[in-house]
Parts: sequence; structure tokens; C-alpha cells
Amino acid sequence: MYRFLLTPRWWGINVFVVLAIPFCVFMGSWQLGKFEDRVDTHRAAERTPAPGETKAEQLDELLPVDQDTSGRQATAGGQYGKQFVVPDRTLDGARGSYVLTLLKTDGGRTLPVVRGWLAEGRPVPAPPSGRVTVTGALQASETSGTDGVHTAGGLPTGQLGMISAASLVNLVPDDVYDAWVTLAKADSGLKAVPASVPEGSGLDLKAFQNLGYTGEWFVFAGFVVFMWFRLLRREAEAARDRALGLEPEPEPA
Repeated sequence: MYRFLLTPRWWGINVFVVLAIPFCVFMGSWQLGKFEDRVDTHRAAERTPAPGETKAEQLDELLPVDQDTSGRQATAGGQYGKQFVVPDRTLDGARGSYVLTLLKTDGGRTLPVVRGWLAEGRPVPAPPSGRVTVTGALQASETSGTDGVHTAGGLPTGQLGMISAASLVNLVPDDVYDAWVTLAKADSGLKAVPASVPEGSGLDLKAFQNLGYTGEWFVFAGFVVFMWFRLLRREAEAARDRALGLEPEPEPA
């Protein structure tokens, strides 16, 4: 009754099933692993002490910035130089700007430092003079403006659309860190800017998309098995009917 399994047509079906099921299981397991990684990252972030509760580390010891070092307290010494304004930044529902001042560190490189947030219409305070030591949350370079629009160019002199070494490379002659620091305690007249959560961490929409894809791949695997058994049953019933003379033999191709 099951001799049809040896026909070329069924050999093709069987090979497809044997390959499709492990592939679906692998993809589902991979998506599940991505979701679990995001859950672990979210839990680790919840256990991370708030800024100010941890001891600040030297800047160079925390580079390059990744999900583990983003938001950690970094410290560096040097002297403030050029200053820029990063407009269209929102804090506590109000619109304003970041005050970004470049710190020429003792090591010779330049570190962008967000000294704080300034409400619209307020005068930009000058940076402290002389040698200073800054301490704040380490952040990775931005890749787009606040609203998700790349605004690195087309702004008036003294303004930046995003905070990154790429946006500063033509404005300062020094070697700029591919990272920036937001001060834990803002300078006078400014409000402290909270550290942002690194991309790809936490239980965001992408995390639950991974969980949804996990279910889809396992459903695909179950569907392949279901269709194989359905085809097998239909073919077996047709073979039985032919054996009983209830259905004519198929004509050879």
C-alpha cells in the first residue's frame, strides 16, 4: 500500500520535509534565543545601580562603548574648548537644546561633553575656564537626530544635529572620541540630561517581535508535518481504492 513512497514524487516530498523541519526548528530556536538575550539585558539593566551610586571609572577603560559600558560613569580631565548647541532636544516635555562643549583631555584627544539642557530662548552659559575634571554617563555616538532624521548638516554655525565624531570631524582639528559624556551634575543654569538606554536592549517592540517570530517558525514546522501526514493519508486511501478496484489505475505519463 505504501509503495508510492518510493516514487520520485514522494522522494521529493520527503526530502523537502526532512530539510524543512530542522530549518524551522533552528530558526525558531534562534529567534527565541534573541528574545531571551533581550530579557537578560533588561534584567541586568534593572539591577544596574543608578548614576551616582557607582564609582566613576577612567574614560579609556570603558571604551569602546557597548551595551555593558553605555550609561556607566566615566571621568576625564582636561580643558574646555569649542562649544556647540544641539537644538530640538526635549526634556520633561519641554523643548530646548543640549549644550555640547568639547573637552581637550589630558591625553590629547577631544571628548564631547553635554554639560546640560537649556530651555529655548535662554542664553548659553560659557564653560568653566582652566583645567576641569568631568564625570558623567558614557554614551555612544548618535547616528541620527532626535526625531530619527539625520540632521548633521544644514544648520547655522555653532549648531549640531547629532552628537558624533562624524559630525565634528570637519569642525575641529583634533582626534575626537567616538563617544560622549553627559554630566551627572549640570553646570549652573542648565539641567542634567539623563543617560539614554542603548539601542537593542530591554523589552521593546523588537523583543516581542522576536518572540512572535519564534511562534511562527514552530507553527511552520507543525504545518509541514501536518501536510505530510495529510498527503500520506490521501495517497494511501487512493492506493487502497485502486487495490479494491474502486478507482482506476493512473495512466502512465
